[in-house]
Amino acid sequence: MADFFADNADLVWTVDHGIDWQALYEHVALLEGPDSELSGWQEAKEFWREILSLTGTFAADEIAPYSAELDRAEPQLVDGDVVFPERTRRIFEQLGQMGLHGMCLPKQLGGMNCPILLYMLSAELMARADVSVMTHHGFHGGMAMAMLTYSMLEGTTELDLSTKTLISTRFATQIEQIATGQAWGCMDITEPDAGSDMAALRCRGEQAADGSWSVTGQKIFITSGHGRYHFVIARTAEADADSAPGGGLDGLSLFLVETYTEEAGQKTWLATVERLEEKLGHHASPTVSISFDHSPALLVGEVGEGFKYMLLLMNNARIAVGFEAIGLCESAVRMAEAYAAQRPSMGKTIDKHEIIADYLDEARTDIVGLRALAVHSAFNEEVAQRTRMRRDHLAVQGSDDWTALDREFKERTWQSRLRTPLIKFLAAEKAVEISRRALQIHGGCGYTREYGAEKLLRDSLVLPIYEGTTQIQALMATKDALLFITKRPSAFFKSWADERRRAITGAPLERRVSRLRSQVQAAQLHLMQRILKGKLTGRSVGAWKKALADWDTRTDFAPALLHAERLTRLLVDAAIAEALLGQVGIDAGRGAILERHLERAEPRSRYLVDVIKTTGDRLLGELARGEEELVTDADAA
Repeated sequence: MADFFADNADLVWTVDHGIDWQALYEHVALLEGPDSELSGWQEAKEFWREILSLTGTFAADEIAPYSAELDRAEPQLVDGDVVFPERTRRIFEQLGQMGLHGMCLPKQLGGMNCPILLYMLSAELMARADVSVMTHHGFHGGMAMAMLTYSMLEGTTELDLSTKTLISTRFATQIEQIATGQAWGCMDITEPDAGSDMAALRCRGEQAADGSWSVTGQKIFITSGHGRYHFVIARTAEADADSAPGGGLDGLSLFLVETYTEEAGQKTWLATVERLEEKLGHHASPTVSISFDHSPALLVGEVGEGFKYMLLLMNNARIAVGFEAIGLCESAVRMAEAYAAQRPSMGKTIDKHEIIADYLDEARTDIVGLRALAVHSAFNEEVAQRTRMRRDHLAVQGSDDWTALDREFKERTWQSRLRTPLIKFLAAEKAVEISRRALQIHGGCGYTREYGAEKLLRDSLVLPIYEGTTQIQALMATKDALLFITKRPSAFFKSWADERRRAITGAPLERRVSRLRSQVQAAQLHLMQRILKGKLTGRSVGAWKKALADWDTRTDFAPALLHAERLTRLLVDAAIAEALLGQVGIDAGRGAILERHLERAEPRSRYLVDVIKTTGDRLLGELARGEEELVTDADAA
């Protein structure tokens, strides 16, 4: 039997040495239950490793061999319901029998109480076999975990942490149905003319006189939207007519909508699945358009908290896309390596030709770096949320313990916020690049369906689009990087001084990583100088303080937004270097991997900084003149 975990040396090293499983165990053990069979973190680690091996074997033997069949035999919309082909149905039945739908759920809810990071790693294994199976699977247990998390945040979950027992939770019935494979879950955000701009959403949540809620409106591009339980973000208050573009988020609320009831195998629909999208790739994963017409709904949290709750779900989804992309990259590079090693040309196999060897070397280096960053991101996000649970359920507010937990929660959340857009940004783009090169290495064979390279390319193309486009990730990363300077300038300049000192006095690899960080900071500082030049032009000295305290990222940040993707690439190269340097501290043998990353990142950073410093004024001027003409035309009208 093949095993997609055991045959991946870097993934094995990461699991065996690169993750603080003890820290994760101390968190998940709080919900282990009174009858736990695990004696400690080391035994838990071995159990979790076995789950990865089980998942890796299943992915290799039961999914990967049928990838072409899954691509050809798509789900169908029949009488308003999505019907799956036999192969897909069988795969998900087996996943349910293996208990993987409830991998991260507490045992009292039918789960295995594993860390969310373990689910993320298993997502990579499954995506290597077929990304559409992974995506569909992810909207199963992932929604169940969201239900539990939301219930804990709104205070409708009761815990007895003295016995490590979950006594009750608001959505227990729905969670158990998902964990056992009886039902499916999904999240509904996108609408016609409202994708990345959530303030433009028009789906409405309405409250009746008896206090009950219903949802009315249309949602599109909904992954696994045939499912029974939908988290729907809907408008409960109109956006302020005077608000700037992108405003109106306070008027959004989150609802759990049951789209059908079922009795004796017969479904009664409370919403309408209107369309099953015909997509370029991801054919085993259904994507639907669905309409709600006063569909009964349960409010999650408080009115107006929808955007906040949705961000929590999106953060995990974006990290999961990072792991999904890594799995696809792994599949593509292995396919390319296998073909290149047996394809002769000009007296040698093409993997010995310099250009092809460089492609494969770069892909391997990229995958290892992305995996290190993805694990770092997922670890911080999980520890942040579990620390919040400890703070809220174990400590008395205002006590020293509460304060320490609150401090750790905020720091972990900030670290996750900084890195989540980076892993989504680069992993998705690299999936496209590496699968594109895999097709090219196959030559004419790659353009046929026989070899599978074209399928990987088709499947990859959605990754830079869904769960927030590459451009949205770049804008988020750029705004955070620059707003940090405006809010904490002394901390920024201290950090810059520290990096420049380490670039001179540190160990050899540390010096190189610090120089890379200094390049990033130089780009940040240059962009801030350009922003300030435009913002303060014509202002009196006395007006500077007010100007610096009053930022509008849509207008004042124009120079940075133009260069957002370039700055984000600088940020992600540095973040990967930092993650790999941390691995070197665990295992000096990892130094060679960091050197390979730096070999490519260092000249790339010099180039990107040069572009940021020397280009953009012409285009920004043209855009500004266009805005002025629009205002003039509007005034004349």
